[in-house]
Amino acid sequence: MSVNPAIIPCLAYRDAHAAIDFLCEAFGFSRNMIYESGDKARIEHAELTLDGNMIMVGSVSSRIGEALAMVTPAETGGKVTASIYVVLPDPDAHHARAVHAGAAIISPPTDRNYGGRSYEARDLEGNVWSFGSYDPFEIFIDV
Repeated sequence: MSVNPAIIPCLAYRDAHAAIDFLCEAFGFSRNMIYESGDKARIEHAELTLDGNMIMVGSVSSRIGEALAMVTPAETGGKVTASIYVVLPDPDAHHARAVHAGAAIISPPTDRNYGGRSYEARDLEGNVWSFGSYDPFEIFIDV
């Protein structure tokens, strides 16, 4: 079996069911695979896709969430140690979708001095997401 290298962000949520609904409605993700606990109280593992890219989501109280000591921004006083940047063609249209779904906007769509246009939002549990048209791979220099 050949494995293609990939970087896939993994996020834990207190209410992973609600988070999945929000990520799909507000940010345009699609459900690829969802594994719930036997009593359906927790998401043990979920895969959400957006334009051929993927994130994995689970409940903080899942076996993996507990083993990795994952917490949500609510448990850190709203602080985050990482954010997710998503390249997309139309940040303004995406922003309108996110606003309509109730996303907490940190900064509206803005032209960036390094190129492109982007905005930032928090999901329903406080994770920070950036969505923009700047694609760093367009100027990627392989050293």
